[in-house]
Amino acid sequence: MSTLKINTLSNGGSAIDFPNSFNVGGKAIEQGYTSSGTEPSSPSTGDIWWDSTNEKIYQYLNSEFKEISTAAPPVWYGDRGIIAGFAASDNTINYFDITTTGNATDFGNLTVSSNNLASCSNGTLALFGRTANAVIDYITTASTGNATDFGDLTVGRQNAAGLSDGTYGVFGGGFAGSGPANVIDYVTITTTGDATDFGNLTSTSYYFNGWSDATRGIFAGGTGLGAGIDYITIATPSDASDFGDLLFSVSQHSATGDTTRAVIAGGFYSGFAVNVIQYITIASTGDATDFGDLSASGRWGAACSNATRAVFHIGNQANTLEYITIQTLGNATDFGDTTISGAFTTGTSGSAA
Repeated sequence: MSTLKINTLSNGGSAIDFPNSFNVGGKAIEQGYTSSGTEPSSPSTGDIWWDSTNEKIYQYLNSEFKEISTAAPPVWYGDRGIIAGFAASDNTINYFDITTTGNATDFGNLTVSSNNLASCSNGTLALFGRTANAVIDYITTASTGNATDFGDLTVGRQNAAGLSDGTYGVFGGGFAGSGPANVIDYVTITTTGDATDFGNLTSTSYYFNGWSDATRGIFAGGTGLGAGIDYITIATPSDASDFGDLLFSVSQHSATGDTTRAVIAGGFYSGFAVNVIQYITIASTGDATDFGDLSASGRWGAACSNATRAVFHIGNQANTLEYITIQTLGNATDFGDTTISGAFTTGTSGSAA
């Protein structure tokens, strides 16, 4: 066995240079780096090449340069908040800037007047499952205007829940013509067309909402699940599994969140509307924790977020908007008003540009 022992290695305060390389096991331990418009000659395994012509990064592996992707991961939220579905006889869509406070502005109209919608987004397109008749509408969040037909759900139903991982839009549960449903179906948000079967909830449920952390999606409470929370892995269609429980059985609530937390606000419990806000950490199964309160009890409302702030339309046939900072426990604060009052609304968000 050979031993290399160095007590002191100094070069007068500047970096030490090994001009003939420094090898371990006969191989150089340093990693080569080249910035050029053409592929480097005689590269070594692990070398990095910045292709200055095409502005791409490559690493030399298995005798060839392989591109290192720098694409941003998909998102399912944005700074533009969207609220729609104010009444069965109304097709209004509102929008506002989540980063500030203030009143909402008219965005355009749904293809048909409706409430009891489910919604989701990939940060660019927002989808509204008009669940009473199975139709899905969509808008481009950065361009105000009327919605366009996207396709159809597998089953028409009301009061379903929507969520997304930025690639797939998922719609769960609802009340079909024959009664409560446990159906989960999904679409690829960038491709218009009809939904595909995903699996089933653990129980039929409606009047509830969902959120995701881009890997897991959760469906919380409702008439059917009660205090229960279901979860799915969005990239793998299959039946939902039990996640844990809310603080109490609640329906007609709203839900949103950030990349780690789901926040559930308001709703209907034991014959009364409530103002409780509760949350879960989506990556860890378990029960909900108290977050704070809305300023007033509310049900039939909606929620959206930009993954920092959450904004709630408290419902109750009112026009009130309130907000929280998702990672800071506490009570909600006044945000502004929607252009009209309503109930059974839905909320989502996306980019403003």
